[in-house]
Amino acid sequence: MYVMGKREFLNLFKGVKSFIVIAILLVTSYYSAKFANVLMSGVELSSKEAENIHTVGLLGLLLLLGQLFIAGLSHDTINRETQERTMRFLVTRTSRTSILVGKFFGIWLFWISCITISFLLISIFAQKIDIFIFSQTISLVTCQISFTILLSVLIPRPGITMFLGVVTGLVFPILGFYLVYTSNVWVKWVKFITPYYYLEREDFTFLVIFLLAGIMIFFASFIFNRREC
Repeated sequence: MYVMGKREFLNLFKGVKSFIVIAILLVTSYYSAKFANVLMSGVELSSKEAENIHTVGLLGLLLLLGQLFIAGLSHDTINRETQERTMRFLVTRTSRTSILVGKFFGIWLFWISCITISFLLISIFAQKIDIFIFSQTISLVTCQISFTILLSVLIPRPGITMFLGVVTGLVFPILGFYLVYTSNVWVKWVKFITPYYYLEREDFTFLVIFLLAGIMIFFASFIFNRREC
């Protein structure tokens, strides 16, 4: 598991796509925090919103495009190994669960590193790191990673997961916010299985997002352990 996670973690720092995503995160964090006071002067905010204004750029970016970024980098984390026949070798060295969990933690640590650096940049201007918002951000990314891995297990062709990653990355935020704020009783219950509902609340119910992520990883492992390589 450790070796698999380390390989996945290091591989994510290679390539042009990774460099672009990291650059977008850091540039957005820096400039949104730097010009937060300009936004405060032009928009009427509550005291709580004004206190957290420095993080609005990074949070908005991850809410709207986080799934797209994660899918773009890791949509083929499982099915690529299967298609290239390297999975047959890997399963002779360790269990399938260890492979899947190792890959999850490798991807997770990559995004934890990126988000931590982003929050450190923001803290230069905010003079603090809001642990509550940081934890909410980690929960969102954890859920998005789990969904990406589940897709990679369910769909054997990397080209299709890339397409679905783009589609879900664009559609899910729109659908998620619609479900949170809609008054339609026939569909509003679906908000309870999306992370957006729990992120909108200002309490520790965001911990439910980690549970949702764990359920997706469980189903991914269940399917992966019963599939031919």
